Amino acid sequence: MHMSTSILTWIAAILTIGIFSFLWRDNPFYKFCEHLFVGVSVGYTIAITWYNSVYPDLFDPLFLSPLSKVSLGSKLLLIIPLLLGLCYFCRFIPQVSWLIRFPMAFVLGWASGVVIPAMLQTNVLKQMQGTFLTPGIFARWDVFLWAVISFIGVVCSVLYFFFSREHKGALKVASETGIVFLMVGFGASFGYTVMARMSLLIGRFQFLLRDWLGMIQ
Repeated sequence: MHMSTSILTWIAAILTIGIFSFLWRDNPFYKFCEHLFVGVSVGYTIAITWYNSVYPDLFDPLFLSPLSKVSLGSKLLLIIPLLLGLCYFCRFIPQVSWLIRFPMAFVLGWASGVVIPAMLQTNVLKQMQGTFLTPGIFARWDVFLWAVISFIGVVCSVLYFFFSREHKGALKVASETGIVFLMVGFGASFGYTVMARMSLLIGRFQFLLRDWLGMIQ
Protein backbone atom coordinates (compact mmCIF):
# COMPACT_ATOMS: atom_id res chain seq x y z
CA MET A 1 0.00 0.00 0.00
CA HIS A 2 1.47 3.32 -1.09
CA MET A 3 -0.44 6.40 0.02
CA SER A 4 -0.40 9.44 -2.20
CA THR A 5 2.02 12.24 -1.36
CA SER A 6 0.17 14.86 -3.45
CA ILE A 7 -1.34 17.65 -1.37
CA LEU A 8 -4.15 18.06 -3.91
CA THR A 9 -5.09 14.39 -3.61
CA TRP A 10 -5.17 14.70 0.19
CA ILE A 11 -7.41 17.77 -0.01
CA ALA A 12 -9.77 16.00 -2.40
CA ALA A 13 -9.86 12.92 -0.16
CA ILE A 14 -10.57 14.95 2.99
CA LEU A 15 -13.37 16.85 1.26
CA THR A 16 -14.83 13.59 -0.06
CA ILE A 17 -14.83 12.10 3.44
CA GLY A 18 -16.41 15.31 4.70
CA ILE A 19 -19.33 14.90 2.29
CA PHE A 20 -19.65 11.21 3.20
CA SER A 21 -19.80 12.18 6.87
CA PHE A 22 -23.41 13.25 6.31
CA LEU A 23 -24.26 9.52 6.31
CA TRP A 24 -23.46 9.57 10.02
CA ARG A 25 -25.33 12.79 10.80
CA ASP A 26 -25.39 16.47 9.93
CA ASN A 27 -22.17 17.99 11.29
CA PRO A 28 -20.02 21.13 10.92
CA PHE A 29 -17.42 19.30 8.80
CA TYR A 30 -20.07 18.38 6.25
CA LYS A 31 -21.49 21.91 6.23
CA PHE A 32 -18.02 23.33 5.60
CA CYS A 33 -17.45 20.99 2.64
CA GLU A 34 -20.93 21.70 1.28
CA HIS A 35 -20.53 25.47 1.50
CA LEU A 36 -17.06 25.26 0.01
CA PHE A 37 -18.39 23.27 -2.94
CA VAL A 38 -21.23 25.72 -3.55
CA GLY A 39 -18.93 28.73 -3.23
CA VAL A 40 -16.29 27.32 -5.57
CA SER A 41 -18.96 26.31 -8.09
CA VAL A 42 -20.53 29.77 -8.08
CA GLY A 43 -17.17 31.51 -8.34
CA TYR A 44 -16.07 29.25 -11.18
CA THR A 45 -19.36 29.79 -13.03
CA ILE A 46 -19.10 33.57 -12.65
CA ALA A 47 -15.54 33.59 -13.96
CA ILE A 48 -16.39 31.35 -16.93
CA THR A 49 -19.47 33.47 -17.75
CA TRP A 50 -17.45 36.69 -17.61
CA TYR A 51 -14.51 35.57 -19.73
CA ASN A 52 -16.49 33.46 -22.22
CA SER A 53 -19.64 35.56 -22.67
CA VAL A 54 -19.92 38.94 -20.94
CA TYR A 55 -16.46 40.33 -21.66
CA PRO A 56 -15.97 39.27 -25.31
CA ASP A 57 -19.60 39.68 -26.40
CA LEU A 58 -20.70 42.76 -24.41
CA PHE A 59 -18.06 44.65 -22.42
CA ASP A 60 -15.27 44.65 -25.00
CA PRO A 61 -17.30 45.64 -28.09
CA LEU A 62 -19.41 48.18 -26.16
CA PHE A 63 -16.77 50.00 -24.11
CA LEU A 64 -13.29 49.07 -25.38
CA SER A 65 -13.51 48.53 -29.14
CA PRO A 66 -13.23 51.71 -31.27
CA LEU A 67 -15.88 52.72 -33.79
CA SER A 68 -13.57 51.57 -36.58
CA LYS A 69 -13.96 48.02 -35.32
CA VAL A 70 -17.54 48.06 -33.98
CA SER A 71 -20.10 50.36 -35.58
CA LEU A 72 -22.19 52.81 -33.59
CA GLY A 73 -25.35 50.88 -34.42
CA SER A 74 -23.89 47.69 -32.99
CA LYS A 75 -22.84 49.51 -29.82
CA LEU A 76 -26.31 50.97 -29.36
CA LEU A 77 -27.83 47.52 -29.91
CA LEU A 78 -25.64 46.08 -27.15
CA ILE A 79 -27.15 48.53 -24.66
CA ILE A 80 -30.35 46.46 -24.66
CA PRO A 81 -28.80 43.27 -23.17
CA LEU A 82 -26.75 45.48 -20.82
CA LEU A 83 -29.90 47.09 -19.41
CA LEU A 84 -31.67 43.73 -19.17
CA GLY A 85 -28.70 42.28 -17.28
CA LEU A 86 -28.61 45.22 -14.88
CA CYS A 87 -32.31 44.74 -14.17
CA TYR A 88 -31.42 41.48 -12.41
CA PHE A 89 -29.60 43.48 -9.74
CA CYS A 90 -32.77 45.47 -9.06
CA ARG A 91 -33.89 42.44 -7.08
CA PHE A 92 -31.76 43.77 -4.21
CA ILE A 93 -33.50 47.18 -4.27
CA PRO A 94 -37.09 46.86 -2.96
CA GLN A 95 -38.28 50.08 -4.61
CA VAL A 96 -37.44 48.87 -8.15
CA SER A 97 -37.43 45.10 -7.63
CA TRP A 98 -40.29 44.79 -10.14
CA LEU A 99 -37.85 45.55 -12.97
CA ILE A 100 -36.51 42.01 -12.75
CA ARG A 101 -39.67 40.88 -14.53
CA PHE A 102 -38.42 42.28 -17.84
CA PRO A 103 -35.25 40.16 -18.22
CA MET A 104 -37.00 37.09 -16.82
CA ALA A 105 -39.88 37.50 -19.29
CA PHE A 106 -37.40 37.97 -22.13
CA VAL A 107 -35.38 34.90 -21.18
CA LEU A 108 -38.45 32.70 -20.69
CA GLY A 109 -40.00 33.88 -23.95
CA TRP A 110 -36.79 33.40 -25.89
CA ALA A 111 -36.12 30.00 -24.33
CA SER A 112 -39.68 28.84 -25.06
CA GLY A 113 -39.46 29.97 -28.67
CA VAL A 114 -36.15 28.17 -29.15
CA VAL A 115 -36.67 25.04 -27.06
CA ILE A 116 -40.26 24.09 -27.91
CA PRO A 117 -39.74 23.75 -31.70
CA ALA A 118 -36.44 21.94 -31.13
CA MET A 119 -37.99 19.52 -28.62
CA LEU A 120 -40.97 18.94 -30.91
CA GLN A 121 -38.68 18.23 -33.83
CA THR A 122 -36.27 15.92 -31.99
CA ASN A 123 -38.46 14.20 -29.38
CA VAL A 124 -41.74 13.93 -31.28
CA LEU A 125 -41.43 14.17 -35.04
CA LYS A 126 -38.06 12.41 -35.34
CA GLN A 127 -39.15 9.71 -32.91
CA MET A 128 -42.31 9.09 -34.94
CA GLN A 129 -40.27 9.06 -38.12
CA GLY A 130 -37.78 6.61 -36.67
CA THR A 131 -40.58 4.39 -35.36
CA PHE A 132 -42.81 4.10 -38.41
CA LEU A 133 -40.71 5.18 -41.38
CA THR A 134 -37.69 2.99 -40.71
CA PRO A 135 -36.89 0.80 -43.74
CA GLY A 136 -37.73 -2.83 -43.09
CA ILE A 137 -39.99 -2.16 -40.13
CA PHE A 138 -42.53 -4.65 -41.50
CA ALA A 139 -39.85 -7.25 -42.25
CA ARG A 140 -39.49 -8.30 -38.60
CA TRP A 141 -42.52 -8.89 -36.43
CA ASP A 142 -40.74 -7.92 -33.20
CA VAL A 143 -39.71 -4.51 -34.55
CA PHE A 144 -43.23 -3.89 -35.83
CA LEU A 145 -44.69 -4.98 -32.48
CA TRP A 146 -42.54 -2.53 -30.52
CA ALA A 147 -43.45 0.22 -32.98
CA VAL A 148 -47.15 -0.43 -32.35
CA ILE A 149 -46.61 -0.52 -28.57
CA SER A 150 -44.73 2.80 -28.73
CA PHE A 151 -47.53 4.35 -30.76
CA ILE A 152 -50.19 3.11 -28.32
CA GLY A 153 -48.15 4.42 -25.40
CA VAL A 154 -47.83 7.87 -26.95
CA VAL A 155 -51.54 8.13 -27.78
CA CYS A 156 -52.72 6.85 -24.40
CA SER A 157 -50.29 9.09 -22.49
CA VAL A 158 -51.59 12.12 -24.37
CA LEU A 159 -55.20 11.12 -23.72
CA TYR A 160 -54.46 10.89 -19.99
CA PHE A 161 -53.83 14.65 -19.99
CA PHE A 162 -57.06 15.34 -21.93
CA PHE A 163 -59.19 17.01 -19.25
CA SER A 164 -61.87 18.59 -21.45
CA ARG A 165 -64.26 15.71 -20.76
CA GLU A 166 -64.72 13.16 -18.01
CA HIS A 167 -62.68 9.99 -18.27
CA LYS A 168 -65.37 7.40 -18.88
CA GLY A 169 -65.70 4.44 -21.20
CA ALA A 170 -63.00 4.11 -23.84
CA LEU A 171 -61.34 7.35 -22.73
CA LYS A 172 -61.01 5.96 -19.20
CA VAL A 173 -59.41 2.75 -20.47
CA ALA A 174 -57.01 4.72 -22.68
CA SER A 175 -56.07 7.13 -19.88
CA GLU A 176 -55.45 4.30 -17.42
CA THR A 177 -53.28 2.61 -20.04
CA GLY A 178 -51.44 5.89 -20.41
CA ILE A 179 -50.78 5.89 -16.66
CA VAL A 180 -49.10 2.50 -17.01
CA PHE A 181 -46.82 3.80 -19.78
CA LEU A 182 -46.06 6.95 -17.75
CA MET A 183 -45.11 4.89 -14.69
CA VAL A 184 -42.85 2.70 -16.82
CA GLY A 185 -41.19 5.80 -18.24
CA PHE A 186 -40.75 7.41 -14.81
CA GLY A 187 -39.39 4.16 -13.41
CA ALA A 188 -36.87 3.83 -16.21
CA SER A 189 -35.78 7.45 -15.73
CA PHE A 190 -35.42 6.93 -11.98
CA GLY A 191 -33.44 3.73 -12.51
CA TYR A 192 -31.14 5.50 -14.93
CA THR A 193 -30.62 8.31 -12.41
CA VAL A 194 -29.84 5.85 -9.62
CA MET A 195 -27.33 4.00 -11.82
CA ALA A 196 -25.65 7.29 -12.73
CA ARG A 197 -25.35 8.21 -9.03
CA MET A 198 -24.00 4.74 -8.26
CA SER A 199 -21.34 5.27 -10.94
CA LEU A 200 -20.32 8.51 -9.24
CA LEU A 201 -20.20 6.75 -5.86
CA ILE A 202 -18.04 3.95 -7.26
CA GLY A 203 -15.74 6.55 -8.80
CA ARG A 204 -15.30 8.25 -5.43
CA PHE A 205 -14.50 4.95 -3.71
CA GLN A 206 -12.00 4.12 -6.44
CA PHE A 207 -10.37 7.51 -5.90
CA LEU A 208 -10.10 6.95 -2.14
CA LEU A 209 -8.82 3.37 -2.34
CA ARG A 210 -6.60 3.71 -5.42
CA ASP A 211 -5.42 7.29 -5.85
CA TRP A 212 -5.30 8.22 -2.15
CA LEU A 213 -4.60 5.06 -0.16
CA GLY A 214 -3.10 2.96 -2.94
CA MET A 215 -4.91 -0.16 -1.73
CA ILE A 216 -6.08 -1.24 -5.20
CA GLN A 217 -4.58 -0.98 -8.65
